[in-house]
Amino acid sequence: MRHTILYTIIDSFFWIYMMMLFIRIISSWFQELQSHVIIRFISFYTDPYLNFFRRFIPPLGTIDLSPMVAFFALQFIETFIKGMLFR
Repeated sequence: MRHTILYTIIDSFFWIYMMMLFIRIISSWFQELQSHVIIRFISFYTDPYLNFFRRFIPPLGTIDLSPMVAFFALQFIETFIKGMLFR
């Protein structure tokens, strides 16, 4: 029973953070949304994570591939944590 609750908490955390990343990426296409309080909140928590990948993966013209790598890394981290805790 304890494992189920912990698994749900971890799963929920990663799902919420991935949704925040998705919203942040989509909102970056619309300059007028950048000053909205919700977008600023999301940016505060997601930009440090995205900036880590932007340091190593430069944009290809106007296309930024770092968010895709950030998503894959987050999924890898989630799988790793769940694997370590719930073998």
